[in-house]
Amino acid sequence: MDVIGVIPARFSSTRFEGKVLAKILGKPMLQYVYERAKQARLLDDIIIACDHESVADAALEFGAKVVMTSKSHASGTDRISEVVNPLDVKIVVNIQADEPLIHPSMIDSVASALLDDKNIIMATLMKKIEDPSLVDDPNVVKVVVDKNNFALYFSRAAIPHLAANAEIKQPLYFKHIGLYAYTKDFLFIYKNLPVSNLEQTERLEQLRVLEEGFRIKVIETNFDTVGVDTPEDLEKVKLTLAKG
Repeated sequence: MDVIGVIPARFSSTRFEGKVLAKILGKPMLQYVYERAKQARLLDDIIIACDHESVADAALEFGAKVVMTSKSHASGTDRISEVVNPLDVKIVVNIQADEPLIHPSMIDSVASALLDDKNIIMATLMKKIEDPSLVDDPNVVKVVVDKNNFALYFSRAAIPHLAANAEIKQPLYFKHIGLYAYTKDFLFIYKNLPVSNLEQTERLEQLRVLEEGFRIKVIETNFDTVGVDTPEDLEKVKLTLAKG
């Protein structure tokens, strides 16, 4: 296989227990993610990687392929690694289980970046921030890139900072969207990288990649998502989907 999509679906969540099974207009949130991923053109297969029987049962009920993984994994990256370890696949796409508004083209964008350029080992997405109130929101991760759209830094702070005497009066700010594609080989390198200082400071796992000197390609998308971390986020998604 060339490209596989894996949806790590952990039942426990500090702020919202069992959120992957939370109902949205009669369907579990996980089902929305899976159905949208199924519409991506470049995925040869999709697997839901879960650690709880109730999640596995729900996924099997709506027709997904499921792999039960260890409950001890510290991150979705570890869970994905367990799933893909025995598989003959070149590229792995990490699809967040709490992003029910993900657009299929977003998955194809990160996958095609690696398929089209063998020098790229990891790719993710960014979306131009239209709402100024989001720039200073620490829950909205920002990213800055170089001229070739490789990440320079990710932060919860407003980057770039607008200096008082700056010639540019309206800088562009980009929101990072946590959809990732990796080569299988790099996934296992990434998994074994030591936790970094910046990662611990910002609570952003992808910073360990930059600190170790690896590059992350960042593709701009016109689509946005709403990550569901709280019941309030779930209500926003319900409202969005109800409006079509």
